[in-house]
Amino acid sequence: MGDKGGPLQAIVEADLLDERYQTTQRGLKNRHVQLIALGGTIGTGLFVASGQAMAIGGPASLLVGYIIISVIIYSLVTAVGEVASYLPVHGASMSYHGFRYVSRSLGFAMGYLYWYSLAILMAYELTACSLIISYWNTSINVAVWISIMLVVVVMLNFLPVRGYGEVEFWFAGIKIITLIGLFLLSFILMLGGGPDHDRKGFRYWNNPGAMNEYLVGGNTGRFVALLATIQKSSIAFIFGPELIVLSGSEMISPRQNVSRAVRNFVYRLVFFYVLGALAIGVICPSNDSRLTSGGSGAGSSPFVVGIKNAGIPVLDHIINAAILTSAWSAGNAFLYMSSRSLYSLAVSGNAPKIFKTCTRRGVPYYAVGASSLFAGLAYLSVGSSSSVVFNWLVNFTNTSGFISWACCCVVYFRFCRAVQVQGIEKPYESRLQPWGAYIGMAGSIFLMLINGFTVFFPSEWSVSNFFTAYIGIPAFLALYFGHRIVYWRDPWAWKPEDVDMQTGLQEILEAEEPPRPRRTLKEKMSVLVD
Repeated sequence: MGDKGGPLQAIVEADLLDERYQTTQRGLKNRHVQLIALGGTIGTGLFVASGQAMAIGGPASLLVGYIIISVIIYSLVTAVGEVASYLPVHGASMSYHGFRYVSRSLGFAMGYLYWYSLAILMAYELTACSLIISYWNTSINVAVWISIMLVVVVMLNFLPVRGYGEVEFWFAGIKIITLIGLFLLSFILMLGGGPDHDRKGFRYWNNPGAMNEYLVGGNTGRFVALLATIQKSSIAFIFGPELIVLSGSEMISPRQNVSRAVRNFVYRLVFFYVLGALAIGVICPSNDSRLTSGGSGAGSSPFVVGIKNAGIPVLDHIINAAILTSAWSAGNAFLYMSSRSLYSLAVSGNAPKIFKTCTRRGVPYYAVGASSLFAGLAYLSVGSSSSVVFNWLVNFTNTSGFISWACCCVVYFRFCRAVQVQGIEKPYESRLQPWGAYIGMAGSIFLMLINGFTVFFPSEWSVSNFFTAYIGIPAFLALYFGHRIVYWRDPWAWKPEDVDMQTGLQEILEAEEPPRPRRTLKEKMSVLVD
């Protein structure tokens, strides 16, 4: 749109530049961003759900599944990084970018998808916390533990963003230290350094086997197992790319820090997820009864099972505590993301203006309060088995995450078209794009379709599983087309020359700090306690 005004620019300015409201604040430092992006959404998906996935497909299927999803995720991260680094304005999210670069209807549908899905993921992590605590104590009602965790998570989200970033920084540090320790332990056990001096090597890849059969026999059964493993593994990655975008609006020097977080993301995928899958396959057999019998909490974590099999005393309790903090931290991150999604909806004019009301310290307290109401879903585990509720929430949020990833690619394509037509230079550009976005789009649609495919086998049919696996698709379409009916005069997508690429840009440029010179190793280490 350049410098000329227009109807789209007027819409953007009316909400983004409304001076009657306080805005969120840029309180996240580079170290906060790096650790939050590194460990913010590492929760029970990697520590616990990976065991369920391996029980279905075997260690090779788990490793291949994590590699496939990592490729899809990195393709998506580099695409959304290009979009997010251009205009990381207050309240920016992928739904906000969908509103600015594609259409009001897409931004509306994506925004509400993020809001309810991320809030449900908070409930998922709170349910996981109650499961994990049951490893120690089953006599106290799970509602007590859920209530305690919920109060703490909500209180943390009412802190100024710098306080939230500080808490998540240390939580993420615990996760990372735990994972590094587990990787070292796996290597030691593989070489026979455990109490029993049993050199495990890749024994479990031979017996019970690298790839299991699932539902049907032969190679077809192995292929079905691989697909089911990919589907089960996806929860460990859900909404990871979007966290970088949401954090960007509250970063210091947002353009520099968003692009830096994106460039470093590939190392996290390889180190934590791919090596994590390899470590799990080394220390734990896929046919262990504590995985296949649906044991509760961390008792079904492959890491804890491997430690107990090796006869190492006390360590299983330490790892259990670390997994608990991981789930708690992920719940904290998901409430943060959900509240900022609702705030973003209000900033783009797609939610009541009350939700963009912030405290003087930049906390959108009405948005936090409304998002925290979804935590009530965690109390379903009081009346039903916690593991059943756990699986319902996994199925539902997986579908929402896959829809989000596909929409992110659409936003990227329209953003690139607007940049090209208006002759604008991107502050960050990945060598993987635009082909990475095509990989991300194809992968997202594929994952969306297979999310609940096992229910179509006669022995696996379940109305509740079918409903939770696929209800997200018609829900999203209802939001999109419902909005289209109301705003039927809007085009299906903004014309590239009409896209507003200017509103908010000056504030972003002013927020940038001069690039820092390369630091010595001592200076890099000191940043951990800065």
